Amino acid sequence: MDTLNVGMKHTQEWVVEEKHTTQRGGYRVFSTPSMTQLVESTANQLAAPHLKPGQGQVGILVTIRHMGPTPMGKKVRAEAELVAIDRRRLSFKVKVYDDVEQVGEAEHERFVIDEDKYVERLRKKIEPQR
Repeated sequence: MDTLNVGMKHTQEWVVEEKHTTQRGGYRVFSTPSMTQLVESTANQLAAPHLKPGQGQVGILVTIRHMGPTPMGKKVRAEAELVAIDRRRLSFKVKVYDDVEQVGEAEHERFVIDEDKYVERLRKKIEPQR
């Protein structure tokens, strides 16, 4: 995590497939849940190469504004910027574009976790209580 710096950027592009869409006015368009997934994935990809062995990350907050439709078959591009680091909390601003215009913007926070502690906490929820 020591190599993460405010101002770092990462871009990811998707082609809008049927699995990313919802029906609106007779058209299949990029859905807000899929935009949220793209935002989280892009921020995750920015941070992942900078984590230490045994560390992972989880999304903890997404505030998203879906500003325009993108038809199925077109490309969408998310541009994430790391805007703040507060110990293990990473804050991102993400803009989403299609081939014509900006179609979304988001604020997203991720938290760097110790994978062993996370798995142990999860295991306690899965295994029967004795």
